[in-house]
Amino acid sequence: MNPFHLAIPVDDLSKNRKFYREVMLCEEGRSSDQWVDFNLYGHQLVIHVADHAGAAIKDHNPVDGHDVPIPHFGVVLDWEDWHALADRLRNEGIEFIIEPGIRFQGQVGEQATMFFLDPSGNALEFKSFKDMSQLFAK
Repeated sequence: MNPFHLAIPVDDLSKNRKFYREVMLCEEGRSSDQWVDFNLYGHQLVIHVADHAGAAIKDHNPVDGHDVPIPHFGVVLDWEDWHALADRLRNEGIEFIIEPGIRFQGQVGEQATMFFLDPSGNALEFKSFKDMSQLFAK
């Protein structure tokens, strides 16, 4: 797979830089006084200072009994890596929008998922499939 590139707005470069580096454990790449590149599980995430950053959630969709925030982004992790991240985030005191858990249990596409916000209000979802071949299954 090729890595994706995603640029997101933040209202406070220092606070978000610390979050992605120290909480998410992303390696920092190039930067300026207006943006920072990060390695997010092999993908390029760039945080950019923006005048209208923050409160990025515009809507919600009901999915499996939860209100899923829109927009959101994240990475599909290996099962063990997802559980390690969930444990680390709990230990960091991260407040979850949707607590770590299993969605579509016993159905096609069963997955572990969790939602939380970065310091600027960008919604993140990290998920995992016990059977990765079901990533796009109907």
